[in-house]
Amino acid sequence: MILEGTVEEIIFRNDSNGYTVAVLSHGNEYSTFVGKFLSIHIGENVRLNGKFITNAKYGEQFSVDTSEVIYPSTIAGIKKYLASGLIKGVGPVTSEAIVDKFKENTLQIIEFTPLRLAEVRGISEKKALAIGEGFNEIKKMQNSVMFLQSYNITTNMALKIYERYQDNTIEYVKENPYRMVEEIDGIGFMTADKIARSMGISLDSEFRMRAGMLHILNENSDKNGNTYMPKSVLFKNLSTLLGLDEDEFKEHFEKVLENLAFDKIVTTFFKHPHDVVMLTKYYFTETQVAQKLALLCVSAQQNSIDVTNEITQFERLNKITFDPCQKQAIIDSVQKGVNVITGGPGTGKTTIVKCIMNILRQQKLKVMLLAPTGRAAKRLSESTGEDAKTIHRGLEVDFKGENGRFVHNDTNPLDVNAVIVDEVSMVDVMLFSALLKALPRDCKLILVGDKDQLPSVGAGNVLADILSSRVINVDYLTKIFRQDSGSLIISNAHLINSGEMPVLDNSSRDFFFDEKSDTTVIKDTIVEMVTRRIPNYMKIDTTKIQVLAPLKSGILGIENLNRCLQDVINPSSVTKLEEVVGATIFREGDKVMQMSNNYDLVWVKRDAYHSEEGAGVFNGDIGYIHKINRQTGEIIVWFEDGRECVYPRTEVSELSLAYAITIHKSQGSEFDVVIIPLIAGTGLILTRNLIYTAVTRAKKMVVLVGEKKNLRRMVSNVYTAKRFTMLSDFLITAHDKAVELFG
Repeated sequence: MILEGTVEEIIFRNDSNGYTVAVLSHGNEYSTFVGKFLSIHIGENVRLNGKFITNAKYGEQFSVDTSEVIYPSTIAGIKKYLASGLIKGVGPVTSEAIVDKFKENTLQIIEFTPLRLAEVRGISEKKALAIGEGFNEIKKMQNSVMFLQSYNITTNMALKIYERYQDNTIEYVKENPYRMVEEIDGIGFMTADKIARSMGISLDSEFRMRAGMLHILNENSDKNGNTYMPKSVLFKNLSTLLGLDEDEFKEHFEKVLENLAFDKIVTTFFKHPHDVVMLTKYYFTETQVAQKLALLCVSAQQNSIDVTNEITQFERLNKITFDPCQKQAIIDSVQKGVNVITGGPGTGKTTIVKCIMNILRQQKLKVMLLAPTGRAAKRLSESTGEDAKTIHRGLEVDFKGENGRFVHNDTNPLDVNAVIVDEVSMVDVMLFSALLKALPRDCKLILVGDKDQLPSVGAGNVLADILSSRVINVDYLTKIFRQDSGSLIISNAHLINSGEMPVLDNSSRDFFFDEKSDTTVIKDTIVEMVTRRIPNYMKIDTTKIQVLAPLKSGILGIENLNRCLQDVINPSSVTKLEEVVGATIFREGDKVMQMSNNYDLVWVKRDAYHSEEGAGVFNGDIGYIHKINRQTGEIIVWFEDGRECVYPRTEVSELSLAYAITIHKSQGSEFDVVIIPLIAGTGLILTRNLIYTAVTRAKKMVVLVGEKKNLRRMVSNVYTAKRFTMLSDFLITAHDKAVELFG
């Protein structure tokens, strides 16, 4: 729908993101409209494309998708337009004088012969030129946005593009729209390709091949977790993406790859049995990780101090007895520069960490305890009684931008003698690299995790690569110690991990199976369990219950489950404000999750005694929507660790409802109750380590809902998607060199 009229009033304007609430007069009517505008002024004639929506608090509004400025043609309209403050130095009095002199030709005079404005009393030649320049800057900006909008680019994205290219926007985009793939965050290959094809740019353009190649390499990392691709796979995927015959265009592909390597965007080399193509950032990251680990192995303070008495004392005080494998893990961690401890649930990892920290403290060492996520850090603090931080918080996000992404790095290392990282299986290679850079050269590093958990969401396979390299000491824990009478969570998790079906007789107090075959019935059962049955049975709040689903889409995917759970747990109400983002309705009181790392979002943490300010909200952080500002579109989220964060309207899309989350997103977290729908699907996703990860997220209860045959398929499916990474190879090489240099 199109509305055309004059901007009569601006009710609200957020200059940082362009979000505007204003009033438009069209015909004999007035309408409130909302949207994002690069610039907007009272008196402007505009053509708005969008639709009417009804807001629970503010009533009917016209939501704008695209807009176009229509310059006024009448004397009254021109006076109002110039008097709005659009051009610096031109107010109502000056506007009146200029338009009285030049009548209907005023805007043409300002644009093409601005020196003539000096004919108006009170306007010097210098001011006349400044008025002309100001008008032309605004017109270029408006023309650029309209040009981009003509290719269905949103106003918000058009703003980002204009901010990057300024007056050259139209020229640059026309010349090579594919450059935006490399230079504009949020512009993907598909968007650039659509623009390019509408401009008539050839399908075999080298610009297109370059953008397509980068698109595939980035998706390969972002979606599949790989840090490299075999060249043959890259060319095959590129051929499919571009619709070009690989044999016919192979030489062109090779040339594009050579240019990317020359520009140092990719790095290529041979690793048996194929040629490797890596984004250079991952090449340097994995190389640096390998070198720092090797250096820590040989240069961190290693000793052969006998800690038998300290272990015995810890056992006596805590009324426990370590088995030989646990004792060896403690000794290795205290004595070696780098040590890895891996084992499943109930094998005593947390107790071992407590003992290690106790011994290191007796040695007067400064120890830092870290975990990848807020939930994991909180759980670690509760189970060890020690202060644990997220890796991001330990490194301190540099929201002032003085030290790069983190305050602590290779030039400003942490003031520690030893660092223990829990849940290391979910740490991606970029974050691990940042941590290693911040460690002093003589720092001990102890990595703790479960090798059978899912790999990190981000690129890399850190724990698996360290294990496969065989150059760093690893202590494997296999004996189960933590198993309460009548409990099946831990024993069933180990049965699943060994390829055996879990016990499903519902005789325990913490592991239940509800056999259902119809997906709609399963969905309804899960909603009832979350909202009524389990809260009543366990006397707990629904916030303690987490649905973990394998997939995003489908009746039992998290998108549909979130909608259904939201309708019951937090239904629409005249007292609750809402914000619609894409297909998601966010409502005050909703449980939400951050879906990607955002190092720039500022947060505040307050208690009765002090307040703390910082920056950075990270993938997997869970919180609740405290308040929605309907005028600005801002959403205030209270996270579970006490941080309060204000999301600008432009950042809200980074949130997702979290009544149900994917199993992948649950890594590193623990929940009192976990409910898992058992679905049929591809064996590439529904694997043993997926169901194992889901079950091990529960502290007090696991509920499986679905068909037993689907569970059996998952338990028997040992498929693990191979990640293409180079860390293991780099680590072997770096370790050999370190031993050669330092002994």
